[in-house]
Amino acid sequence: MRKITNERRIRSLETFKRLINLSLIAVCLGVEVAIFNYHWATVFRFHVVEGLQELWGRGTFAEIAFYAIVLLFLSGTYGGMRLGYQKNVEVVFSQFFSTALADIVIYLELSIMARRLLDPSAFLIMLAEQTLFATVYVNVANRIYRSIFPPRRLLLVYGDRPPEDIQNKFAARRDKYIITRSIHVREGTLNICRTILETYETNECNAVVLGDISVKDRAPVLKFCYGHSIRVYVMPKITDVIMMGAEELHVFDSPMLLTREYSLTMEQRFIKRLVDVVCSLFLLLIASPIMLVTAIAIKLYDGGPVLYKQVRCTLNQKEFYILKFRSMRTDAEKDGVARLAQKNDNRITPVGSFIRKCRIDELPQLFNILRGEMSFIGPRPERPEIIAQYLEVMPEFAFRMKVKAGLAGFAQVYGKYNTSPYDKLKLDLTYIENYTLWMDLKLMLLTLKVLFWPDSTEGVDTEQITALQNEKRRQQETDMGAEARESGKCAGWTVIDGGTEADGGSRSNPAETEGRNRDNRTQAGGGTAGTASEAGSGTAGAGADAGGR
Repeated sequence: MRKITNERRIRSLETFKRLINLSLIAVCLGVEVAIFNYHWATVFRFHVVEGLQELWGRGTFAEIAFYAIVLLFLSGTYGGMRLGYQKNVEVVFSQFFSTALADIVIYLELSIMARRLLDPSAFLIMLAEQTLFATVYVNVANRIYRSIFPPRRLLLVYGDRPPEDIQNKFAARRDKYIITRSIHVREGTLNICRTILETYETNECNAVVLGDISVKDRAPVLKFCYGHSIRVYVMPKITDVIMMGAEELHVFDSPMLLTREYSLTMEQRFIKRLVDVVCSLFLLLIASPIMLVTAIAIKLYDGGPVLYKQVRCTLNQKEFYILKFRSMRTDAEKDGVARLAQKNDNRITPVGSFIRKCRIDELPQLFNILRGEMSFIGPRPERPEIIAQYLEVMPEFAFRMKVKAGLAGFAQVYGKYNTSPYDKLKLDLTYIENYTLWMDLKLMLLTLKVLFWPDSTEGVDTEQITALQNEKRRQQETDMGAEARESGKCAGWTVIDGGTEADGGSRSNPAETEGRNRDNRTQAGGGTAGTASEAGSGTAGAGADAGGR
């Protein structure tokens, strides 16, 4: 009976929460549409669009409805409707960006109907009014929302990896989440479940976070929380992400999931290639003046080459030369060592700094797309030597090369430039395993926002040669300390996802086998390698993740 009452209470609370959220969003969008309606009735109809002065009644309703639909679609796409979920500055920026695009669409539409380009000053005034209102309203609405719905109090269940990394991630959003208690998985399933229930009943915690723990330890805790209607946040493993895209089959009288040996179907590959060709030709035509000015500026600055060619890897790890406008000095890597861009990198020229911030340096990659070496959307291509370093501590990194490399990708939209390799891999796999044409189109739209959002252009720490943060060296040191304990393991079992699975005398591939054996040794030695510096630098060590993948 208590479970049923708890479920009803949670369902009622979530329904009320959703109604409040929708009401706040409706007010915001309604006022912005009302501002457009005012300018339509007082300015656009009589003074700007002279050819439409007789338009009234149904025509006016159709125009306002069209603007409302465009604004609603763009706000939903860019996150302008995420009141109570995103930070104030993110919602304001998203709403400004979507409103600006909606105003541009309506400006072009009215110009076509008037058969001339309209004076944009009235539209700029309207945009300024809408932005001012949205800025004030979002801050007030978020304050109201969070006063009604305070941050969730979380109980963190963590494994052998230090919990600081997860705690730091949640600490960045203290407006939504507060970790009030943590418990190690070594405490045992019974104690963990008892603690969860006690903290839930005393209202100390109202949700659970399952961190980087093995599937074997995670399953009973997840079932317990599900059975008691307790909300759970799970930090997924590679296998979890792969299963997200599995196809459900109803062949027998029991559920069955299918993960295919290929990523995209023939139809998907054809449509994706068609979109790539059409869009690349169109953008080359539109961007050609910008590309010409950029080329001249680079040449005039130091007389060096305009384009920079570099070997990268695409589908099936096939190598190709990626094209970019040169943004660094000609001797940027004179020692032959591959380095990612760093914060305040002194190798970047003044011209290069500007074109990197505006992403103009990426425009020559449109030729790579046209040649079929890349796609508009896909995992960003990496250099072969950096891929080799990743694969040494994270064999699953090869999974991201099951599709063509992209000009933009899921990891670029939803991550940061210095997001850990392991997290980037999970983001890229999310795209690969859940691919649809609509996802490609949505990511193209979201990429426009990323161009103007500073968080997406962060570099890596000065000490980093690559985003691995010397993970290989630390892991080798741990392996040496754990070697003496290796003999205590059972010879016929190997650790997968932190649990145990019979070998059966087979392995998937040599690289994967070596990665798992190395991870087993790390777990035998305490399982803490590769994470000590993770929280301080904001880049996760990939090696420690391998043990629980």
